[in-house]
Amino acid sequence: LGMFSELKFPVPWGHVAAKAWGPSEGHPVLCLHGWLDNANTFDKLIPLLPKGYYYVAMDFSGHGLSSHRPAGAPYHFLDYVIDVRRVAAALQWRRFTLMGHSMGKMKTSLNVPLFSFPYCFISPQFCFLYPEMVDKLVLLENLGFLLAPEDTEAWLESKRVVIDRLLSLEAKQQTPKARSPEAALKRLLEANRHLTAEGGAVLLQRGATETPAG
Repeated sequence: LGMFSELKFPVPWGHVAAKAWGPSEGHPVLCLHGWLDNANTFDKLIPLLPKGYYYVAMDFSGHGLSSHRPAGAPYHFLDYVIDVRRVAAALQWRRFTLMGHSMGKMKTSLNVPLFSFPYCFISPQFCFLYPEMVDKLVLLENLGFLLAPEDTEAWLESKRVVIDRLLSLEAKQQTPKARSPEAALKRLLEANRHLTAEGGAVLLQRGATETPAG
């Protein structure tokens, strides 16, 4: 388990990097690093863990060898949860063990500002949103994800819907179609029936890009 391989998973702004130990056919374990750390957090730990598992430690966006998000884009903790979902999808893992580390030890709830959540909080959030995908949760130096009972249903429904819809749209990304100006205007008016033809033409002047194909 001292030997590892480097992995890259494409995301809309670049890639998420990871390193893997063990046989790829082994039971999958996804390892999440702590605050301002990277996948090397697990270099000394993984060789001490049971063999026969496939350990994948990812660099969160903007950390380690992963791409930074575009300049000016925020790094929200729910976005990191989405990155975990992206990596699991890229690995085609339906069920796996999740192991998270953080330097913080704090009781967390929705009443605590998001910027004070420790990174390991990502693991419990993912388990709460996708319990069917996680067989075991290992937390290093952290508490679980605590919600007030009255918040549970609303939080779960809203966040999971957002994540699933986002990843579904990303999976369907295609090269934009080139249309004639007349066809582009027709398409715009079909999608926005409150627009007049004149109003649609005004919007297309700035909302469309001319190419040799249309």
